[in-house]
Amino acid sequence: MFRADKDNVELCDRQTDALNTESLLPSAPIQRTYDYILVSSTEDEDMDQKALKRTAFLKELENKKITVTTIIHDDKLFFGLLAPNEMFEDYQYLLKVSDSCNWSGDVTHANRIRIIHSVLHQTCINTGENLEELLLKDVFESMFCLHEKNEQKKLQKNWARWTALFTRQPFSDVKCYFGEKVALYYLWLDWYTRLLVPAAAIGVVVFLYALAFFNTSPLIKEVCQSNITMCPRCDKTCQVWELSDTCSYAKVSHLFDNEGTVAFAMFMAIWATLFLELWKRHRAKHVSDWKVYDWSEEEEELIMDIVNDPNCNTKKFRHSYLRTTLVLTLVTVMLMLIIGLAHALVVFRVVAAPLLSEWEFLRDHANTVAVMLGAVLHYVTIQIMTRVNRWVSLKLCKMEELNSLAAKERSFTVKMFTFQFFTLFSSLFYVAFFLGRINGHPGKYVRIAGFRLEECHPSGCLTDLFIQMAVIMLLKQTVNNIFEFTVPWLKSILSRKAASKLERKCGYCYRKACRVEPCDLCKLQDWLRNYHLANSDAFSLFNEFLEMVIQFSFTTIFVAAFPLAPLLAFLNNIFEIRLDAIKMVRLEKRLIPRKTNDIGVWTQVLEAIGVLAVIANGLVIGFTSDFIPRLVYRYHYGPCATGNTNTHCMEGYINDTLATAFMSTENQDMFINAEERHHLNVTQCSYRDYRNEDYSLTSQFWLVLATRFAFVVLFEHVVVICKFVAAWFVPGNPTKVKNDRLEDKLGRLKDELRVSTSSPRGSPEETLSASSSQHPQRLIPPCTWTVCTPAVWQALQKPQDKDQQAEEQLLPQSCLVAELCPPLTDPIPHYVPSHTPRPDRVLCTEHSTSLSTSLFI
Repeated sequence: MFRADKDNVELCDRQTDALNTESLLPSAPIQRTYDYILVSSTEDEDMDQKALKRTAFLKELENKKITVTTIIHDDKLFFGLLAPNEMFEDYQYLLKVSDSCNWSGDVTHANRIRIIHSVLHQTCINTGENLEELLLKDVFESMFCLHEKNEQKKLQKNWARWTALFTRQPFSDVKCYFGEKVALYYLWLDWYTRLLVPAAAIGVVVFLYALAFFNTSPLIKEVCQSNITMCPRCDKTCQVWELSDTCSYAKVSHLFDNEGTVAFAMFMAIWATLFLELWKRHRAKHVSDWKVYDWSEEEEELIMDIVNDPNCNTKKFRHSYLRTTLVLTLVTVMLMLIIGLAHALVVFRVVAAPLLSEWEFLRDHANTVAVMLGAVLHYVTIQIMTRVNRWVSLKLCKMEELNSLAAKERSFTVKMFTFQFFTLFSSLFYVAFFLGRINGHPGKYVRIAGFRLEECHPSGCLTDLFIQMAVIMLLKQTVNNIFEFTVPWLKSILSRKAASKLERKCGYCYRKACRVEPCDLCKLQDWLRNYHLANSDAFSLFNEFLEMVIQFSFTTIFVAAFPLAPLLAFLNNIFEIRLDAIKMVRLEKRLIPRKTNDIGVWTQVLEAIGVLAVIANGLVIGFTSDFIPRLVYRYHYGPCATGNTNTHCMEGYINDTLATAFMSTENQDMFINAEERHHLNVTQCSYRDYRNEDYSLTSQFWLVLATRFAFVVLFEHVVVICKFVAAWFVPGNPTKVKNDRLEDKLGRLKDELRVSTSSPRGSPEETLSASSSQHPQRLIPPCTWTVCTPAVWQALQKPQDKDQQAEEQLLPQSCLVAELCPPLTDPIPHYVPSHTPRPDRVLCTEHSTSLSTSLFI
């Protein structure tokens, strides 16, 4: 924010001139803003326990040379934190010498925030409490980093506005402001949305194909013109009904259960694989441009630990079989609880259907209304269980005692997604694979709490699955987005009001003098503007990822039942991108920038969803839809199979899928065996199943079942082979990225070799120039090399200001190099002024040897 554009270059984009007169580390910019803000209440007494802990924590920060500025406003204490430049220089150097050789370049404000955030959370007071624990105990009310006004306005203009719906996203600007992790989220979401275009287009074509034969389908005509009497849907209150009464339901079923859905399901399974493989290529190109391709998460955390405490110890890997077994047991218990809630929703629908049928105006559509009410109740359950799942996942991660933040994040992501997946999809799996298949038959119905289980419509069960998915997707996407935007928007109104009052108070100072050095009112105005924004934390980006991955699951797993799901997802994502951007830039506190080179464990989650999509869609087509029964009827039992070419091959299909039952005329809940029907007053009715009059299964049932299994096996093997071929055909790393990385490594190795070979032979000036040629950020003016002698060493041992003596007497004023070598028998002092760069090595002519200098002050 405070440096010229020409300075904003990465160290990897270095000059290759060996005589470049630039320093090892780039210069730190003049810092005019604060890295972090802490807020606490002034209501505590001076000697209160909270005040003592607050003072102790601030003292620990000052011991780390972090500048603390205190401003009091009303009943709040604001502490502005500014970290020393030496902290960031150490971070840069450690990146340079790490195994991954992750060059960093200038320390941007986003990097400063990330580093100071790590230091703050690792700082403990004498009681062992860290900042997170102090926040829980209300020692500090909140903590946040500041938005940069100029960069914020730039992002608002180019990205975070509704009128930019169809403009290209500035991913590099987002990376510089929010860090690589946020940039990769928007990069992934943008790529996902773009790849949804062909999926949505083909889904619409499949829907229009069904719509084109809407009025000519023999199946719809057979239902609408039928005079078949169907058995009651429930006990006591339900009556017999005519099949033709459900003509509208049959038309809707045909829209989503037709031959086109089979091809579309296969396409979506292959699409999911191509999406992931193409995403890997897309990601590799951008992370290579951002110079984080070889970034190591483990090394990053080690470097952060060293920056906070040079004497820190490693956090050892630990594994306990007892603890792992306990966690797995608790996860299993939690999944059983979630599945139990899905069973509760089934019971609700079973009970609701007969109760709704008592109302005259709902009697004909009682089952459909019960399905829709069940879907709404399922959505409410999802909202409640989301909070429960998060709490349980956090507790389980804490129980595992993982050694790093990255490991905790991966563990939490897997657990949270697993719980959410079961919460959202347990009811859908019941509708897809169990509804209408375990309800029994007349005279032997399966009951729960005295109520009969639901039955499928004679046109098939796929419409029930479609209704369930449509309600959940629409409610989840629309209602969630409304709440996500409304709450931060209301808080931003309060923020503007509080800041405008202070702006009027500042007056003349605000317009002129404060541009050079902001006064307390100007600082406070900016701090309050950020303080009143909606909170953002580590879960903010996680929630966005989780929402989109769940949407990806809906789009792929049961797409055979809902071909329009990709279209709804595409339309939602167009607005979701700008909604999230507006929230992050304008309505929420600034997210902590995080460095990464991938979307993490979400990649494995998406791959697992792709495999599950193949299995689920194969089962939906084979067992949920009527595709296989229709296929068997067409080629084995229909008119065309018997040689009758004068009629449609599917004519008579609906009647073929119905079985006949006989119920007592006086008591419709009593069904009579076929042998006794001639001796009693009975009424004939039909129900959906392949059964004889004695309720035994027909041979057609076994043929259809065998064909279903054969289709599922064939479908999954063909699609899996296509997925493997697609994954092999599309390499995950572009050739250009590989070549660029090779060129970059080759250039860096040549420079290192040139430096190491020139140091012993060349002059000190040439050595220093070659050593600094890799770092084109800070120029080193020419200076005279100081040779360390015993006399110099003895002079420095005198009890006086050594820094002043060395600068004023031993070295020229223009020289930025000051490294004095004592005799080898004495410890080597490290005199390097804090404002000077540090060379890789110096020549000690007294002993004719080359000594490597320490790079820590």
